[in-house]
Amino acid sequence: MAAGEGRRLRPLTERWPKPVLPIDGRPVLATLLRELAGASPGTIWLVAGHLAEQVERLAGDGTAFGLRIRNVRQPEALGSADAVRRAVEAGAVAPLLVTGADTVFTAGDLARARAAWEASGLPAGLGVRDPARLVGHHTPVRVEDGRVVELGAAPDADGRAATAAPLWFLGPAVLDRLDGVPGPPFELAAALDLAGAGVAALPLGPTRDLTRPEDVVLQNVPYLWEKGAG
Repeated sequence: MAAGEGRRLRPLTERWPKPVLPIDGRPVLATLLRELAGASPGTIWLVAGHLAEQVERLAGDGTAFGLRIRNVRQPEALGSADAVRRAVEAGAVAPLLVTGADTVFTAGDLARARAAWEASGLPAGLGVRDPARLVGHHTPVRVEDGRVVELGAAPDADGRAATAAPLWFLGPAVLDRLDGVPGPPFELAAALDLAGAGVAALPLGPTRDLTRPEDVVLQNVPYLWEKGAG
């Protein structure tokens, strides 16, 4: 999902879409695509909107990343469920790995999360993170016996709670519910059956993204300094 406007990153995102901005000197989308290649997916359905041409130009047809990429447009930022629905209408089929195109995951986490979800046998999966190294607002979740049972959960007695990552695994039953999601915005959370069949909680290592303009400096100066020193 690469269609968002990145409003909190303005004025940078008035000229560049968020997925092409760098972390460690590389566009976030390029790093993500290489990680996706390691998770052995089929076709990548790249859903772009804001400044879509730049996103699509960077990804190309996927050959440079060892992938096959098909482009889908989301003219308005109508939510994650709408983005997935557009990919399905363009030909994507379950099971789906869905992720935001603005997050760098710990190396190998996407492949590990896929294996964990497949082993769970559950119709959906959601990446969850320890909040200790996260900055800003993130959706807290409550996890019981390896399953996500509540989104937007209150922190525990120690003031901590796992947080949701922009990583979903969706089976056919979830896709069948997309048309009934209320909105706009239309969000995937509303299609997850938390109280019923269950959503696997998939632990992830630290993730990195760009939220504010100064993050572009903070996430790249250490890398550039190391390269210069070397």
